[in-house]
Amino acid sequence: MYRSLRLQFLRRKLPGNIQFLANESTEATIELQSKFLLHNLDEGPSQTVTLKKEDGKSFLRDMDLIRKFENSCAQMYREKIIRGFCHLYAGQEAVGVGVFAAMRPQDICITSYRAHGLAYMMGATIEEVLCELTGRTSGVSRGKGGSMHMYAPRMFGGNGIVGSHIPVGTGMGFALKYKGSDAISITMYGDGAANQGQCFEAFNLAKLFDVPVVFICENNHFGLGTFYKRVSANSKFYTRCDYIPGIYVDGMDVLAVRQGISFAIDHVVKGKGPIIVECMTYRYYGHSMSDPGTSYRTREEIEETREKRDCLKKFKNYLLSSNLLTSEEIKNIEREDKKRVDKATDFSKKDKIPALEELNTDVYVNCLEPIKNISPYKPLPHINSKNFPSNLDIFTMVHMQY
Repeated sequence: MYRSLRLQFLRRKLPGNIQFLANESTEATIELQSKFLLHNLDEGPSQTVTLKKEDGKSFLRDMDLIRKFENSCAQMYREKIIRGFCHLYAGQEAVGVGVFAAMRPQDICITSYRAHGLAYMMGATIEEVLCELTGRTSGVSRGKGGSMHMYAPRMFGGNGIVGSHIPVGTGMGFALKYKGSDAISITMYGDGAANQGQCFEAFNLAKLFDVPVVFICENNHFGLGTFYKRVSANSKFYTRCDYIPGIYVDGMDVLAVRQGISFAIDHVVKGKGPIIVECMTYRYYGHSMSDPGTSYRTREEIEETREKRDCLKKFKNYLLSSNLLTSEEIKNIEREDKKRVDKATDFSKKDKIPALEELNTDVYVNCLEPIKNISPYKPLPHINSKNFPSNLDIFTMVHMQY
């Protein structure tokens, strides 16, 4: 039943025909055919967006790089170079790229354990992401965190427990408001986390204090291996809260994501309180690399999504149809991306393994007691790689790390 429901959803006529009004070769006005759905809002984002050539090149490059380095991660996992948990973002690139495109320089974010793509967008290099996965010293957490603990400037993880970071993201927003900042917290989570009790607790507190937070549900159809409609009494996640407005966005369209998140940020900045954005997307790999991803869906479904809804294919069509880029320009970008990812992959295999001292390095900002060792009588000294002031707050510390 649910498999046929999924295939019916994928086969319906999805927004793909985009009307372009090309002003000149460096800019195009695009009329989106994918409609924004609204909850408790009188007006939503405009269906008309403007795309500049340089932005188009940047969005294409970032989505293509994420796709390529996630595919490289998959191969290194098969070769047992990457071990442990590894949750890939392939298929969902338009969400991460679109969200970052909408964020302002002062805004901060937090996400789940499917964090490689967002870490790259927030400022981590491809080498830093891949080295973290291979457990090398050049990783974003110096090889100590792995796949689920990615950090970057203004990005507070990479969090390994389902839904645990939603209250944290809400607290980040509360801290920003308390400090008098005009920044907001972008709090991203999956459809599996949307049914967690702590998610609704966070909604309640966010509205109670009008916390400057945009909640973004990345609905990739499956919580682990369970189709989202099987476990959700209300599967329209953007309507989940009667006192917080919401928007539904085509998460396979980077321009729609950018437009929807820009609207949401503007809503919060104007003092209207929190807002929920559901981005309907799809993941191509299993839940993690230990999941083949075909026991609860067919290969036909995955291939059909790649063919009809893929965010990269859709965006290339935008660029070609609007005359912003030629086929040769797109191929050149893809060739450059392959070289970058191949070079970073090679580096991540050869970089240094962390020294044993890393076990007791930077465990705390201010360590008040020795680090426990195998023997309780021989504690390890705590090592700070940087000198942090004793009164340092976490926002400043994250910036200092980079």
